[in-house]
Amino acid sequence: MLSFVAAAIIGVAIGILSGMLGIGGGTVMVPLFRLAFGLDPLAATATSLFSIIPTSLAGLSKHLRNGTCIPRIGLICGCAGACASPLGVLAATHSPNWAVMGGTSLVIGYSSITMLRRGIAAVRAERAAAAASPSKAIGAERAGADATASKAAGACAEGVKDAEGARSSTEAAHVAMTTRTVAAMIAIGLIAGFMGGYVGVGGGFVMVPLFISVLGISMREASGTSLVAVCILAVPGVIEQALLGNVHVSVGLAIAVGSMPGSILGASLVKRIPESALRLLFASFLLVVAVILVLNEVVG
Repeated sequence: MLSFVAAAIIGVAIGILSGMLGIGGGTVMVPLFRLAFGLDPLAATATSLFSIIPTSLAGLSKHLRNGTCIPRIGLICGCAGACASPLGVLAATHSPNWAVMGGTSLVIGYSSITMLRRGIAAVRAERAAAAASPSKAIGAERAGADATASKAAGACAEGVKDAEGARSSTEAAHVAMTTRTVAAMIAIGLIAGFMGGYVGVGGGFVMVPLFISVLGISMREASGTSLVAVCILAVPGVIEQALLGNVHVSVGLAIAVGSMPGSILGASLVKRIPESALRLLFASFLLVVAVILVLNEVVG
């Protein structure tokens, strides 16, 4: 079994991924608890939920300061998820070990493929835009007259204002509480809550892709918004697992000691990393975790 110091160091890495990608860290902690700490699947999922709450709270504090989250969406999804999380825990306690880990791998694998496709599409779009920029710059230089430059500057200023206005209106639309949007948020929360309780994760690996594809928010906003929900929906599951005696508190605290500062660091990196890179990183990370879980159950 890993020492407390080694666990805390690993927790830092988990926290960075949590704060940067909007996951509670359970997708790493569950296989870690299984492989490194030798916990059985039920204890691994329970202890993971326990560690997720302080990890997510730390990262969320930074996202709130950076403005990279939409609290109202997170609150609605979190409250819905909190209702479904105990049902997931109950289902896990009556499921065989292979079903718990197999379910985790399937859901994580699906999420990774979805995000990978979107990340590749974003990279292609960025490259196409970059390729078009030089020709536009050359045309502007050849135009070179003072009067033309003046008009171009005015048009550029207007364009910036229009772009900023469009962004503001888009963000406002993201938080508009229409019946359809709220229903979608509740559905996302219920799915994430049940899956989170069942497999011992915060549900971020479900919410982040759905926030992007269903609600249309950016990866940066999705990561911070997901942590809002994770902080809420994990609580009932932790309480239920603790009452059942499945939580290894000392192990969970060892990870949390490192994951909390790591999560703050990860959240601070969100604004510095390109959107497409965040999506590809998220997808690759999930795919690796899914493969590790499958191999662990097959070999074990």
